[in-house]
Amino acid sequence: MKRRTDTTLLEQMKISDVEIVNRMELLGLDNDALMLLSRHKVLIEDQVDAIVDEFYEKQTEIDEISLLIGDADTLMRLRNAQRKYVIDLFSGEYDAEYVNNRLRIGMVHKRIGVEPKLYLSAVKTLKELIVNVLKKHIEDHDEIEKTLLALDNLFYFDTTLVFDTYIDSLVGEIESAKRRTEEYAVSLEKKVAERTKQLEEQAKLDPLTGLYNQRAMQDVLKRELAAVKRRKTQLSLVYIDIDNFKNINDTYGHIKGDEVLKSIGKVVISGIREIDLACRYGGDEFCIILPECDTKNALNVGNNIIGEFNKKYPDFALSLGISSTEQGEPIAPDMLIKLADDNMYKAKKEKGSHVCYG
Repeated sequence: MKRRTDTTLLEQMKISDVEIVNRMELLGLDNDALMLLSRHKVLIEDQVDAIVDEFYEKQTEIDEISLLIGDADTLMRLRNAQRKYVIDLFSGEYDAEYVNNRLRIGMVHKRIGVEPKLYLSAVKTLKELIVNVLKKHIEDHDEIEKTLLALDNLFYFDTTLVFDTYIDSLVGEIESAKRRTEEYAVSLEKKVAERTKQLEEQAKLDPLTGLYNQRAMQDVLKRELAAVKRRKTQLSLVYIDIDNFKNINDTYGHIKGDEVLKSIGKVVISGIREIDLACRYGGDEFCIILPECDTKNALNVGNNIIGEFNKKYPDFALSLGISSTEQGEPIAPDMLIKLADDNMYKAKKEKGSHVCYG
């Protein structure tokens, strides 16, 4: 795909030779009219400097235009360009190059900030100066009338081209602004979606341990139990409780209690698979959902957790209860939790850390 800077203004605006001829016909610029203008080329070349001098003398009296021109070097470049334009009006060559130059004039005027009213005012002034020269040197009444009509139509032709570039530039700016707005909207939507996802994820997490909270666990357990029924697989639930946790808080303080809770979170996370889900069920109670896991494997998970926990806290104990589904048999989430909870209380009756199941 060509870049915009690799194409001419004619190509960018899709103005073909056929379009040029059509525009000229619409404005009455036939060969006779154009040849009539070219007959006065020598006259205009002789008078062009005087025309341009007077034109810019009048233009620089207008504050808005004087500010746009800015300095002597710019004025000199504009004078040279205007001199060429006046001669081109009577050149007899009104081809694609002529049209492309008119389009470029429009583009330049738009870029430097010349408002349409100022451009039209300048065209009016230039046309009046050229008309005065033609009237002064052409004596034949019929010829001057036809020449002025042809010149008037050519100025209309040029003005339509210039304003095409104004419009094209404005459309380009609007499209560019629209594209930037759309890109910003997409970016904003993405950021909002990411932030929403983060907030939703945070809403599922226990702030102290970083594990999922009870609400998230309930949602996951319902989904996984439905999968168990559908796939005819098994699922186990491990219920964990810290023995005498209140005594830990009372003896060592709440900071120590929080440390123990965080440690359990780390031990649990490090000891389960990616498909498993660990959560803080409440207070000093934790649950682990183990999809596609039977009682025997759940028991291994529980014993590993106890082993890792007691390495760090040999004076504290954990009680774990395990409940498992029968292969493919339906069971309510609350019932599965209750069975694991009941087994956890059985484990509490044993001395030290212990796991009960069944």
